Amino acid sequence: MKKVILVFSLVFAAVLSSNAQDVSDNAIGIRFGGGNGIGGEISYQKALGSNNRLEIDLGLANEFNDFKATALYQWVWNLENQFNWYAGFGGGIVSNDGTGIYGAGVIGIEYNFSAPILLSIDYRPEIGIAGGLDGLNSDVFLSVRYQF
Repeated sequence: MKKVILVFSLVFAAVLSSNAQDVSDNAIGIRFGGGNGIGGEISYQKALGSNNRLEIDLGLANEFNDFKATALYQWVWNLENQFNWYAGFGGGIVSNDGTGIYGAGVIGIEYNFSAPILLSIDYRPEIGIAGGLDGLNSDVFLSVRYQF
């Protein structure tokens, strides 16, 4: 069953990649979130191809005693003009009254300004795997990044 899902996902990504838009080589900025989890994060994106990228986010809280680090692999597709949508998966580690590991997904929409600014809003569900994390946590984030 896992192989069928993997093959279906790869075929789906290949079909949609024909409408892909080039992503910038690097982007760095801030993600602002709601009350679930750390809240704000420093975010970095690195292009891995013309339509996929790696995103690494780091959030710090409680006078830098607690942290949350996430890494996500993302596919990016063009919607219209400078609008893109993206989806991906990954995981991370969190330290908040103990250390835990979680899996994460992401789906969002972004606007690529003519200036090197990228504005996006995304939804990220996270599920605890180990370390006392339990259940499903999710949040909506607004991000502003500088592309270079």
